[in-house]
Amino acid sequence: MSTTGRESIEAGRAALEAFAAGATTEQLTECGEQLLDVTRFLVDQPRLRRALSDPAREADDREGLVRRLIADQVGAAATDITATLVRGRWGTPGELVNGCEQLAVEALLAAGAKEGTLADIEDQLFRFGRLVDGDSELSSVLGSTGSDPKGRAALVERLLDGKAEQVTVELAVAACYGIGGRGFHASLEHLVEAAAAARDEAVAYVTVARPLDEPGERKLAAKLSLVYGRPVGVKITVDPAIVGGIRVQVGSDLWDGSVSRRLDEARQALAGR
Repeated sequence: MSTTGRESIEAGRAALEAFAAGATTEQLTECGEQLLDVTRFLVDQPRLRRALSDPAREADDREGLVRRLIADQVGAAATDITATLVRGRWGTPGELVNGCEQLAVEALLAAGAKEGTLADIEDQLFRFGRLVDGDSELSSVLGSTGSDPKGRAALVERLLDGKAEQVTVELAVAACYGIGGRGFHASLEHLVEAAAAARDEAVAYVTVARPLDEPGERKLAAKLSLVYGRPVGVKITVDPAIVGGIRVQVGSDLWDGSVSRRLDEARQALAGR
């Protein structure tokens, strides 16, 4: 993102934080939902997002235009935050859309933080992702980019209804539309990491051949926390295909000590003789 885009997001974030200071959990959740609605509206209106990010237009004109269009559709907080964003300067119209979406996610996570459920939201998003990955048909449906995202969103709502926090549901639905242009699976992973970051934690995706017991998980988390100098939460996936050992990914860092990797390396070495 451009420097001006980052500065514009910071202005919008300041407006969100000012609202969040006195808002209830319900108000923050509603604000996040409405900012997502604004994001989808902008995605569907390419001419409008170009107009709202056009540096040749006065900031007052851009703000006036967006207020006329959305003030009757969303609440005052979402309108004011959107107005702050469009007053900013953006490298591309897409940056404006991404900025609105980013603040929508932050509003929803702020609601979770106020409610004290951020850890639950993070875990629920991760577990839902593993559930989807474990069902090839469901994974294909939700991962499809050719189908209507509204249909996929309705499916996610049915699957999670009564089984997860409202913020979890809203974020999982947002993943159906893609976060920052990502696909569904990558969007869920991004949201898991965003929820962890809101608690000042990193996420380690750990793959093992057999389940770790609770002391083993705590020991691994403690070691990773020492390596990264911050708390690290571990997300365990059991995959017998790795045979044994462990695979750990934190951000772009990957440590692969799995038996399957060592066997692959041995086969490649033998084939090269």
